[in-house]
Amino acid sequence: MKRIEKTLLAMAMTGAALMGAGGSAWADINVGVTVSATGPAASLGIPEKNTFSLMPKTIAGQKVNYIILDDASDTTTAVANTRKLITEHKVDVVVGSTVTPNSLAMIDAVSEAQVPMISMAASARIVEPMDAKKKWVFKTPQNDIMMALAIASHMQAQGVKTVAYIGFADAYGEGWYGEFNKVAASKGLSIVANERYNRTDTSVTGQVLKIMAAKPDAVLVGGSGTPAALPQKTLKERGYQGKYYQTHGVANNDFLRVGGKDVEGTFLPSGPVLVVDQLPADHPAKKSAKTYVTAYEGAYGKGSVSTFGGHAWDAGLLLQAAIPEAIKKAQPGTPQFRAALRDALEGVKELPAAHGVFTMSPNDHLGLDQRARVMVKIENGAWKYQP
Repeated sequence: MKRIEKTLLAMAMTGAALMGAGGSAWADINVGVTVSATGPAASLGIPEKNTFSLMPKTIAGQKVNYIILDDASDTTTAVANTRKLITEHKVDVVVGSTVTPNSLAMIDAVSEAQVPMISMAASARIVEPMDAKKKWVFKTPQNDIMMALAIASHMQAQGVKTVAYIGFADAYGEGWYGEFNKVAASKGLSIVANERYNRTDTSVTGQVLKIMAAKPDAVLVGGSGTPAALPQKTLKERGYQGKYYQTHGVANNDFLRVGGKDVEGTFLPSGPVLVVDQLPADHPAKKSAKTYVTAYEGAYGKGSVSTFGGHAWDAGLLLQAAIPEAIKKAQPGTPQFRAALRDALEGVKELPAAHGVFTMSPNDHLGLDQRARVMVKIENGAWKYQP
């Protein structure tokens, strides 16, 4: 009996030593994900959800579990999912959500629990201005201001003088108007109309009539996913002949399908992954973007890739860079590991990804620069790189 007790004691001591070694194969890393796989933002959330199936199941010798929940494009559900992932699934990091309103609403939950979060939504307000709450939050999509400047510069080069804006009546649409308004005057642009609509609206006739009355040289639609096609289709029906611009929120093939001939000739900024095969060979994101496109299309078919799945892929790359550093300091499943993971994410430098090159800092939790944007034109139902 004493011999058995000694054997059990030795086994326990060995297990304890391994658990304290910082590299235990017994400690799983839990990644909690909330995406908008249904609802108005589904065309964005579905490729994000699909992308997680392509991510590594082990990092730095540790098993990685991805717990994926659907928030149905709803802010309240996104917050509930976040709290469930933290309290029930004990996740080490939260990735999500797909859209800006959801991501903004999740910040309180992750900061209270001191769990790092990587958003896949665009607004700079998700990570700016930096404060005690947002120190726990990172994001992968390009900031709206970066893309707004690309649009304004392109408009100037095209001879545009007057612009009408119509965007979502939520944080995305408001944020985009604010960013575009900041840069318009510097490019000689005058905003002559400013309209809003809801993601679920089926008619924008009233707003379009006001835009037509203003006779702008160009119209910028501040929307995302398939609902962004509605204003443009209505403008076409009413005979508007000016230039059309969209945000990077429409850079997926579902938008092309829904928009059809009505979105031909549209200009938009995008991450390089959208036109990876058209990029010059020396583009810094070409190789890493191609890796993602090859993996996604290998799993889901030729032409299935979208920029939104690329934001999820880049979140995975950030974790693959940060987890090996965090695991040197603490075991997964502990507050110490979550804090170390936050610190490691903030320390990522020159990481090539699908949408650009990430270099984080204490004051910059996006970390992308101008290498993360290109201008694109919709031509013959496809994306055409504009050098």
